[in-house]
Amino acid sequence: MTEERGAGLSVHAMAVGALFALIGLVGVYYGLGNWRAPELASRHGAGVDAMMVYLLVCTGAMFVIGHLLLGYMIVSNSRNDRVTLRMATPKTEKMLSVVLGFLMALIAEGGVVVIGVPVWNEYYRSEVPENAVTVEVLAQQFVWNFRYPGPDGVFGRTDPSLYDDVTNPVGLDPSDPASADDIVSINHLYLPSDEMVSVVLKSRDVIHSFFLPHFRVKQDSVPGMTVSVNFTPTRTGDFDIACTELCGMAHYRMQGFLHVLPRDEFDSWLASQGS
Repeated sequence: MTEERGAGLSVHAMAVGALFALIGLVGVYYGLGNWRAPELASRHGAGVDAMMVYLLVCTGAMFVIGHLLLGYMIVSNSRNDRVTLRMATPKTEKMLSVVLGFLMALIAEGGVVVIGVPVWNEYYRSEVPENAVTVEVLAQQFVWNFRYPGPDGVFGRTDPSLYDDVTNPVGLDPSDPASADDIVSINHLYLPSDEMVSVVLKSRDVIHSFFLPHFRVKQDSVPGMTVSVNFTPTRTGDFDIACTELCGMAHYRMQGFLHVLPRDEFDSWLASQGS
């Protein structure tokens, strides 16, 4: 009777163990196979993608190892008719938990730091060339306002009291000569390809989030703060600009368009706007 009971438990345990192992393998296969990002269109985005792949591989490996060990333990202990003795002393168990936890953190976070620091430096701290294009992005419910400094290369003074959604959405101060040639574009951002650009983010009202999925650019626009991000477009074409912060009832309407042009075409567009 005992042998029959042990054999029966072993069969059931093998089935359960195999199920856990299968869940681990299928889960990782499904997760990695269905991870899709928009086609990359910026230089620093390769580092962002590398971080994502690294994290997915690390967590996927831990997920599979954990399920395989669980399945093995179920099968290997299926014949026991009582709770087994401790496999290690409490001190050893605590030490093993600390060491394994530290090792997992080192593998996961250490790799992200190594890959991510160069991306962070390029995104936030890189030195912008003097001839680089700088664009001010003023977010508001539910519009993206883009401003270029014009031929003089200087942004004119603005005043929040001068905001007007129809005639002056960015609040240009007409008393400042530098504001006379500033170029304003609504919901359409134009940038040159293969050159570093600097985007200066501001907000008129609530928190918005400037998101360019193809360029791996995402940064919040916070009222009262000015944040600059730098990136280099590597593909020409038309791309979506999304707001990924719930900024009000018409949040769904806050869509913009990024047009990346060869430098000569961008210069022509800029000249046409100033004429």
